[in-house]
Amino acid sequence: MPTPREVLTPEALSMLQAVESTGSFAAAARALDLVPSALSYRVRQIEEALDVLLFDRSARQARLTAAGAELMREAPRLLADTDAVANRVKRIATGWEPMLTLALDSAIARGPVFDLVGDFYALQPPTRLKLRDETLLGTVEALTSGEADLAIGAVLDADSLAFTATGIRSRLLGEMRFVYAVAPHHPLARAAEPLSDAVLRTHRAVAAADSTRAGPGMTVNLVGGQDVLTVPTLRAKLAAQLHGLGGGFLPEAMARPHIEAGHLVERRTERVLPPRKMHIAWRGRTAGDPGRALAWWLERLEHEGTRRALLERHRGR
Repeated sequence: MPTPREVLTPEALSMLQAVESTGSFAAAARALDLVPSALSYRVRQIEEALDVLLFDRSARQARLTAAGAELMREAPRLLADTDAVANRVKRIATGWEPMLTLALDSAIARGPVFDLVGDFYALQPPTRLKLRDETLLGTVEALTSGEADLAIGAVLDADSLAFTATGIRSRLLGEMRFVYAVAPHHPLARAAEPLSDAVLRTHRAVAAADSTRAGPGMTVNLVGGQDVLTVPTLRAKLAAQLHGLGGGFLPEAMARPHIEAGHLVERRTERVLPPRKMHIAWRGRTAGDPGRALAWWLERLEHEGTRRALLERHRGR
């Protein structure tokens, strides 16, 4: 006896739709250019494989049973999925990747990323997108481990990670400036400037955890012996500092709207934090050019306005 998987073919579903739409086996057979007995036999095979009756044959018309009605509700989706897969396969054969995974550092503004996603989907590509939230070394680790195809916001340059040996290529995205900020009700909001390490040590810091899974990760701008609240992302770090749970350095573009609104207070510190160089990095193919989806993203990331937005446009959507 055939299995349900063997009998529920696109041809069989179309045949059942013909019986439903015409209301009889005889009319459906004429429409399909089949002998009525052949059509009845095929329908019976489907029913036996599913172990259900799809049509009530007691009346002159072929009426769907409850089970048949449920199958017919799903038939358009199943047929559409089959067509979609066929179309995706054809387009992927033209150079589109089936999946493109982007590792996004938590310092990257998400609004511009979703603008790019919308523009990409407007092409109606067959490529599925997957976005990953990462922080510090975890961003580029997702790339080197093969879990991502493109990293936006990698904090180390190509020489630092021996990218040539791992088949990874990189390009400068831009520089990100940081400011030290606390909530207005935090004690450091009223302390004398510049804040020394000795003063900072007596207050809790908020730190975004490095999402790397291969080692201890990076520790950035913490004072030895300082109490630390560790949170998963920079956005969580911002939220914690807005709640007065600690102080710390934040990307200036992320903190500035809250400073201007009076929700954070910018403070000068003795330690000078230089701008951080942010990169994009991607896994190159062993031979040939990148796939069409990756090539599209790399081309868009060449635009100066796009790069600035990813680093600076944290307010709004």
